[in-house]
Amino acid sequence: MGKLTIERIGGLAGFGLPGSKLQSRGEQEISALSAADRASVEALFRNPVRSQESAQARDAFRYRITRVKNGQEQTVEVPESAVPPALRACITDKLL
Repeated sequence: MGKLTIERIGGLAGFGLPGSKLQSRGEQEISALSAADRASVEALFRNPVRSQESAQARDAFRYRITRVKNGQEQTVEVPESAVPPALRACITDKLL
């Protein structure tokens, strides 16, 4: 089924943004997700939450989720509230 790459960006410390010394990333096998979480992820790619919603929350985290489907890389960026807990749980922080 493939793998998702998840990046947490933004927040007060500016995780993952240019010049940041902090990186928050994780990977998750799609097949390891529950059916409900797989459906949630699919919905994010079909109809991503608009960045206006995430821009309204100052210093809020956003998540960049990337997958390969039909040989093409697809990426969406969504607010933290839209991300299934199983994806948030796979993130680890790394000091660069």
